[in-house]
Amino acid sequence: MIPEDHPAAQSDTPHPDAPASGAQATAPALPDTLGTPLLDRISGPADLRGLSDAELVALADELRREVVADVARTGGHLASSLGVVELTVALHAVFNTPADKLVWDVGHQCYPHKILTGRRAAMAGLRQKDGISGFTKRAESPYDPFGAAHSSTSISAALGFAQGRELGAPTGDAIAVIGDGSITAGMAYEAMNHAGDLGTRLFVILNDNDMSIAPPVGAMSQYLTRLGETLPLAALKQVADGVESALPGPWREGARRARRLVTGLQGGATLFEELGFTYIGPVDGHDLPELLACLRAARARADGPVLIHVQTVKGKGYAPAEAAPDTYHGVGTFDPATGVAKSKPANAPSYTSVFGQALTAAAGRDPSIIGITAAMPSGTGLDIMARQFPRRVFDVGIAEQHGVTFAAALAAAGLRPFCAIYSTFLQRGYDQVVHDVALQGLPVRFAIDRAGLVGQDGATHAGSFDIAFLANLPNMVVMAAADEAELVHMVETAVAHDDGPIAFRYPRGAGRGVPIPERGEVLEIGRGRILREGTDVAILSYGAHLGECLAAAEALAGQGISATVADARFARPLDTDLIDRLVAHHGGLVTVEQGASGGFGAHVLHHLAASGRLDGGLRVRTMMLPDRFIDQASPAEMYAEAGLTAGDIAATARVVSGRG
Repeated sequence: MIPEDHPAAQSDTPHPDAPASGAQATAPALPDTLGTPLLDRISGPADLRGLSDAELVALADELRREVVADVARTGGHLASSLGVVELTVALHAVFNTPADKLVWDVGHQCYPHKILTGRRAAMAGLRQKDGISGFTKRAESPYDPFGAAHSSTSISAALGFAQGRELGAPTGDAIAVIGDGSITAGMAYEAMNHAGDLGTRLFVILNDNDMSIAPPVGAMSQYLTRLGETLPLAALKQVADGVESALPGPWREGARRARRLVTGLQGGATLFEELGFTYIGPVDGHDLPELLACLRAARARADGPVLIHVQTVKGKGYAPAEAAPDTYHGVGTFDPATGVAKSKPANAPSYTSVFGQALTAAAGRDPSIIGITAAMPSGTGLDIMARQFPRRVFDVGIAEQHGVTFAAALAAAGLRPFCAIYSTFLQRGYDQVVHDVALQGLPVRFAIDRAGLVGQDGATHAGSFDIAFLANLPNMVVMAAADEAELVHMVETAVAHDDGPIAFRYPRGAGRGVPIPERGEVLEIGRGRILREGTDVAILSYGAHLGECLAAAEALAGQGISATVADARFARPLDTDLIDRLVAHHGGLVTVEQGASGGFGAHVLHHLAASGRLDGGLRVRTMMLPDRFIDQASPAEMYAEAGLTAGDIAATARVVSGRG
């Protein structure tokens, strides 16, 4: 499962908003008093290739301390990055990056990679406004040949580079690093099937931090080193087969079991081998000499696709993160000596937790309610329901397409499925939303978390497009929660709606602090509400920007401009009666939404044009996200860059009122 979205892509991906914990941890695992003499000498990967293996081991220790110190200052994806420290050092020491293309799946584990590729000083601005991304990004460095943040894309991308080399492009080897969670997605298997068919030289590193066997320290390393000295170049198959045979009996059986667990096959060959890959592993991902020997042997001998199965531990080397890798997957700032978060607790519950609690309460009343998530149980709040009703919550892995169609069939069977997926990840299941749900009019409930701009995860995780791509679909009802109380109402409304698909969106982070009802009300489909009456201009909000709209109305009142503020609630079907009343009784109308062009405002304009209400010179402005991707910053900074602050809304309303 992921990490992100999913920023992330491992089977134990936690809620990305979860604060760091670990106050019970013992003394700091990585004291910052040891210095970094080797790391201080590294300006790029070429410098690693001049170090001895013993120096590379020492460098990995320094690099691990550096990652902890950096993330403690800025927050970010810690446990996954700590788990690949040795692997990162080994890959850059063995392969000739950036001529060789190193592709990280998701990219949430790329902090050691960034430090070693000339961005050490820039880590002070990690995930901050005008700083470097928390994921790989082509515009940032030639060592990031392919951008990421969504999972399961790395093998496809690496194969593209590898085949480009075969067609004359100036690239070297291609290496994909993919996690055991990411490799559950269908796209990964599509890529492996294609790679096996082409037979192109390609390296896939399976970073497996979920399964555990423990071969004796050094046994694998000694075996692989011996191979590197004695075998001819054509003998890669012997490298693969000998990894298991060189182990003592008990560990040999454990290695075979790990192969079966990874592939699901009980016979002699792994699925990867059936697809045309040479399988090597499992290899201890924290034994750097073993990794170096394995990668060197594979690089020297490979003439087709190779899969190297590397076992790692999330949070490796930092006691709090090892003890709680789920919590430390994504953290805020923290004290590196204790692991305790520095961030202050939110004054209001998160939208995610409000959804999870409301759905769990509804599930207690209705046994037909089913929860479905794509590798993000805690990230979507479905872990709350899973604890109480484990047989009615399904985590399908990083497989949004399957999850949506699975939900469609559950609905066809007469159940009430809630498909809880981040906005940015629902894009991956759009064909299924159209073809399997909307076309058939099936009552799947889509709970769309992380709608709008999400802060430090940046453009890759922004929920910008769901209004536009859902509100155009026949049979679909599309809602947006203005606050946490409205979210509870929308959960109840979705439960009661059996006439077709229904979706409701809500943002990341804490709510507005409004009172939350114990049980929601069933809203009338396609009906909005007016919260503030005025006479000069109308502001029609859709979704969680309502607070900014109300603040804008207050500012306007101080300037002698009377503003009505309404909450549309629905983008489809539109409350056309409400819109008609607003334009009939005000000099102008401003629509506001946390979504891209083509969404709510476009539907309002279409109605006004089709009904002839624009023929008389009605003043209308639609405020939405600009037609560009917005890089990471705090949500407030991102919305300021988007021109969607209360001040921006008030300024637009002044123009529309004729008094600007």
